[in-house]
Amino acid sequence: MDLQFFNTLSHRIETFKTSDPLGKKVGLYCCGPTVYDFAHIGNFRTFIFVDMVRRFLEFKGFQVKHVMNITDVDDKIIQRLNASPEKITLRDYTSIYEKAFFEDFDQLNCLRPSIIPRATDYIPQMLELIGKLMENGIAYQTPDGSIFFSIQRYMALGGKYGQLVKINFDEVRVGERIKNDEYEKENAADFALWKARVPGDGEVFWPSPWGEGRPGWHIECSAMSRKLLGETFDLHLGGEDLAFPHHEDEIAQSEGSTLCKEGGCKPTPFVRYWLHFSHLLVEGKKMSKSLGNFYTLRDLFAKGYTGREIRYLLLSAHYRESLNFTLEGLNGARSALSRLDECLAKLKELAGAAEASGAPSDLVQNFDDALSNDFNLSAGWAAVFDWVRQTNKLIAEEKLSASEAARLLADWARVDAVLAVSPQKKEEEIPAEILALLEERQAARKAKNFARSDAIRDELKSKGWVIEDTPKGPRLKRI
Repeated sequence: MDLQFFNTLSHRIETFKTSDPLGKKVGLYCCGPTVYDFAHIGNFRTFIFVDMVRRFLEFKGFQVKHVMNITDVDDKIIQRLNASPEKITLRDYTSIYEKAFFEDFDQLNCLRPSIIPRATDYIPQMLELIGKLMENGIAYQTPDGSIFFSIQRYMALGGKYGQLVKINFDEVRVGERIKNDEYEKENAADFALWKARVPGDGEVFWPSPWGEGRPGWHIECSAMSRKLLGETFDLHLGGEDLAFPHHEDEIAQSEGSTLCKEGGCKPTPFVRYWLHFSHLLVEGKKMSKSLGNFYTLRDLFAKGYTGREIRYLLLSAHYRESLNFTLEGLNGARSALSRLDECLAKLKELAGAAEASGAPSDLVQNFDDALSNDFNLSAGWAAVFDWVRQTNKLIAEEKLSASEAARLLADWARVDAVLAVSPQKKEEEIPAEILALLEERQAARKAKNFARSDAIRDELKSKGWVIEDTPKGPRLKRI
C-alpha cells in the first residue's frame, strides 16, 4: 500500500511521492530544539514522531536524508545567557543543553539525524538569503539597521501568504513590524530577518552588509534547509504550534527569494509536503510549571519510568489528535510493554539458535497497511497486540517449531525497526544480591523448603524483581 497522509499545505490526504527521479531518496527537515533549557515531553512528542516517520519511510524502502537543526541563537537564549551568573560564551552556554538534549534523545531510542546543523554555523547562508530578498524588493531596512520582510510586497509580486493556515487579512495588522521571534496567532505582520545589535545582545552579534546584528529565528531554518536539502525538498515536519508564524514565514522568505523584482515570476516551491502534529496535554491540561504538570524527561526518569515507556505512550495516539499524557498512562505503557516482552522472551527461548523459516505472519503487512494510512498508530498497535495474542496461543498449544518461532521474531524485528520500543541492546545488570537470593531460592526448592522459597520470592518482589520458572530454569525479570 502506498503511503498516504494529511498534507497541511493542501489541507487533504495525499499519496506521498518523492521528487527523486528514481523514487527512492527523501529529503526530510524538522525544526530541532532551541537549546536554552532542558527539553520537555511536549517537545519530545514531536521528535519521537519525526523519528517514527523517518523509520517508517526507511521501512517502505526510501533512503532518507534527515536534517534537524539546533537553534543556538534567539531571543530566549540571549535572555538566559545574560541572566547567567557565570560569564560564558554563547557556544559554551548552548552546548550544555545541546548535550543534555541528545542524552535524552538517545534514551528514547531515536535515531540521530543524518545532519544536525547549528544555526550559528550558517550565518553566511542567512545573509545571502536576506540579500536576495532585499534585491527582490521584498525586504527593507529600518532606521535602526534591522531588516524586515514585507508581507505586502511579497504578495504583490505573486507570493502566497497563509498557505498552511487561513488568515483573514481584513482583520490582521499587515505591515506592522514584529521584532520578537514569536508573536500572536493571526497577527500577520512584517517579521525580522536581521536584528540590529542592541546593548542587551552583549557579545552575540555578527557583521553584515547592514551592520552588526544577529538573525531572526525564521530565517535560520530556511537558510539551513535550503542549503542542505535544496530549494525544494520533500517533507517538513513540526508541531502545530509552529505552523504559524514560523513555518508560514519559512515558506514566504524561501519562495520570496525566487521571485522577480518586477513581478511575473512563479515562485519555486519550498516544501512539497508538510506534516504537523497536535499538541500535548498533561493530566488533561496545557503543560505549565505553575500547574505542577510540567515534566522534562529527567523528571520522569527520576520517578522510575524508562525511555521506552515514555516513547510508547507518546506514540499511542494519532499524530493529528491531542494526546493526554498522564502518569497513569505511563503505567499502562509499562503493562503493555511487559505483555510484549513476555511473548518475545518465550519466542526467544523456543527459537534458540534456529534459523527463521516458513511463511511470515500477518504482522508486517497489517502494520504496514495501518501506518500507510495516515500513520494510524492505533491500528498499528492493534496489529501488534493481535499478533501477541495469537503467538501466545500457538506457544501454549505447542504448535510452533523453533524455526517458526525464529520467523515470528524476525517479523517483530521489522516492525520494531519502526516503533523502536524493544529494550536497548545493553541488558540491565542484575545486582549481585538479587542473584544471591535467586541461588538461595533454588537451594531451598531443592531441599523442599518451600516456605523459605516462597519467602525469597516475596523478598525479590519487594525489591522489584519477579521469578519466572521456565523449562530451562528460573528467569529474573524487572517488574
